[in-house]
Amino acid sequence: TLRNLWQHVVGYTFNYLLKIDSTKVRPMKSEQLLRIEDHDFAMRPGFGGSPIPVGIDVQVESIDSISEVDMDFTMTLYLRHYWKDERLSFPSTRNRSMTFDGRLIKKIWVPDIFFVHSKRSFIHDTTMENVMLRVYPDGNVLFSLRITVSAMCFMDFSRFPLDTQNCSLELESYAYNEEDLMLYWKHGNESLSTDEHISLSQFFIEEFSASSGLAFYSSTGWYNRLFINFALRRHIFFFVLQSYFPSMLMVMLSWVSFWIDRRAVPARVSLGITTVLTMSTIITGVSASMPQVSYIKAVDVYLWISFLFVFLSVIEYAAVNYLTTVEERKQLKKRGKAAGLYNIDAVQAMAFDGCYHDTDTTDIDLTTFSVPSEESSTRGQAPSTPTLDAARIKRKRSLKGNVGRIILQNNHAIDTYSRVIFPTVYIVFNFFYWGLYI
Repeated sequence: TLRNLWQHVVGYTFNYLLKIDSTKVRPMKSEQLLRIEDHDFAMRPGFGGSPIPVGIDVQVESIDSISEVDMDFTMTLYLRHYWKDERLSFPSTRNRSMTFDGRLIKKIWVPDIFFVHSKRSFIHDTTMENVMLRVYPDGNVLFSLRITVSAMCFMDFSRFPLDTQNCSLELESYAYNEEDLMLYWKHGNESLSTDEHISLSQFFIEEFSASSGLAFYSSTGWYNRLFINFALRRHIFFFVLQSYFPSMLMVMLSWVSFWIDRRAVPARVSLGITTVLTMSTIITGVSASMPQVSYIKAVDVYLWISFLFVFLSVIEYAAVNYLTTVEERKQLKKRGKAAGLYNIDAVQAMAFDGCYHDTDTTDIDLTTFSVPSEESSTRGQAPSTPTLDAARIKRKRSLKGNVGRIILQNNHAIDTYSRVIFPTVYIVFNFFYWGLYI
């Protein structure tokens, strides 16, 4: 009948609307269970009473980088907050907690912890935002998130690269001072844990420790502050290979100049300039990778002292060359000129065969290599070529067994003393340097 048909349509419509309402209510069951709409979560728990205790524990996942130039470090960590909010308590027969993701965070009160002296930070969001909220039936709350933060580290480079840097990551409430929020380490010193596989390319992590303190701001008062402290000791082997060892080699290479004949000007000058330029390149490379600090670093002391030794070796040869030239001029004045012929002394003999010859150590009559005067040239007379070749062979034979003696006899006294003084002083400097900084 029409009445039965009408009842059937009304019943079907009611059941359909009931299903629609039930689908709308299902996502809100947790919020209804926590009675979120019944409370004002803009206020902290226990507002107007004693400060709310908020426990913190941290698990350091990795230290991603340490930058000496920017004086900062980058760390990835799990930050967990513990507090009690009775407004979130709910009945539970099995006393089981409820876990939520980040979508519920915006609807309840959470501590406003921030990182002091941080430059940048972010919450990881792959594949979803790495945020977890766990609520227990008695109102205890666990709020955990995974963060990467870059913060300042006030470094002292006076002992670089033989230094140890002490850095800290500081946590504090931004809005709530100690009258509203008491921040503390949840499990004392055990509240800070680290991954066993944390390692850095240039540093050895000596220790992690947790501490707490107070921070005062003139306009807002005292705040609880937590510290994550860690000590970093630098690996020196990289800098030994890149800076110290090359500078040592350059200093020792500059000593070779003391054993080269004092009249070999191109050889000694080229060696000196090469070592000076190489030391300048090493110093520039080290300075480019360091912040422009106004004090002297340990590596600066070593490199500049090494540069001084190299530079002094060049100055030493300049003094030797000058004194040798003065000495030769005096000898030339004593010899004078002989009957229109210019005697060829040991220096002029180098023009013929490129070797140094001392008149005291060779038995060659150098007058046989006398240059004809202008008068003999006009008469067509010329020195005998066979005689010149025979004298050159005689000189070479006389030098074969006496090269070492000739070099020692013809070295300047400054070169002789420098062979001992330069290495001795440099070795003493190294003993003092490494004994002071290590």
